[in-house]
Amino acid sequence: MTTPEPLRGPAFGSYAPDDVRWLLTDLSGVALEAPTEEREEAVQSGGAHYAESLPQEYQPDDAYLELYRSALASSAPRLAQAVGTVAELVLAERGGDDPSEIVLVSLARAGTPVGVLLRRWAQQRHGLDLPHYAVSIVRGRGIDQLALRHLAEHHDPAQVVFVDGWTGKGAIARELAAALDGTAFDPDLAVLADPGRCVRTFGTRDDWLIASACLNSTVSGLVSRTVLNDRLIGPGQYHGAKFYAELAGADVSTAFLDAVTAEFAGVTDTTAPTGRTPDYAGWAAVDRIVDEYGIGDANLVKPGVGETTRVLLRRVPWKVLVREGAPAADLGHVRLLAQRRGVPVEEVAGLPYSCVGLIHPRFTRGATGADGLTAAR
Repeated sequence: MTTPEPLRGPAFGSYAPDDVRWLLTDLSGVALEAPTEEREEAVQSGGAHYAESLPQEYQPDDAYLELYRSALASSAPRLAQAVGTVAELVLAERGGDDPSEIVLVSLARAGTPVGVLLRRWAQQRHGLDLPHYAVSIVRGRGIDQLALRHLAEHHDPAQVVFVDGWTGKGAIARELAAALDGTAFDPDLAVLADPGRCVRTFGTRDDWLIASACLNSTVSGLVSRTVLNDRLIGPGQYHGAKFYAELAGADVSTAFLDAVTAEFAGVTDTTAPTGRTPDYAGWAAVDRIVDEYGIGDANLVKPGVGETTRVLLRRVPWKVLVREGAPAADLGHVRLLAQRRGVPVEEVAGLPYSCVGLIHPRFTRGATGADGLTAAR
């Protein structure tokens, strides 16, 4: 049985057809969104897996969009630097005798803008036209095996480079390694920022704001987070996702790419970082937080700017921990979202991340306050 053909824009997603090939099943016509509180209760009660439904897409107001634009303007040079560093590492270490054979495979959806940017760098700096796919990986359920089969049918698995935006505690890096164990695919994950210290191919290990983390589908080609639901995805189908074509008026996906690409010319030093051996220090820090705050489940601790943002946009947050002295420019949107959702922000000395989002550990509807009992709407 041959695998299904990839989806491409403009039929699916707002990226140009050559930017990315989505190894996904189009679920655009299915009502999958559920209120945040209902999803959280179902997930924590064991009644559903988080990937079986979708959160309602957060549509930011003008004040939040202004924070995003400001964050992008200030961070674009740093983003370009990280893209260049990662791209040159990948080309030097994964290309073998012919770097043109490299295949970029981003983990949808946070990794997809990064995959497009790496592809653009390879085009502009080296004249390479690298294929770029996006695939689904789900915590606790692994990577889409049908997508892997498609990649193996069309490319040398040894030339496939998996790409994501950032690491948190390292759960997805571990999920990827476990899913690829015993295959010809290389599990080394390439990311722009590795504050979790759990991969060896990265642009930096600092925890800083990658501006695409501020938004959802409107900075990721208008594509939803991926869905794995047995009622909708059968044998011979990739994991699913939705294309929110109705949000085209708010789409900044291409503008984000263009803002970072415009800074490529200023990147002159792409020297590989030192000390690249993973030590999973981030995971150790999460374990300490679990014990100190009595949370009981490391899955409810989401470290780093990107993961904290996701908690505030998609989950039922309990608290946000912020490192004393963390750069204000990286945390403006976090503080705004926390204020709007009534979530306490706690300054913590010596935190290894700029911030950490804590999902409510005892959530039932009507119990969203920091004490686990009172409502905070």
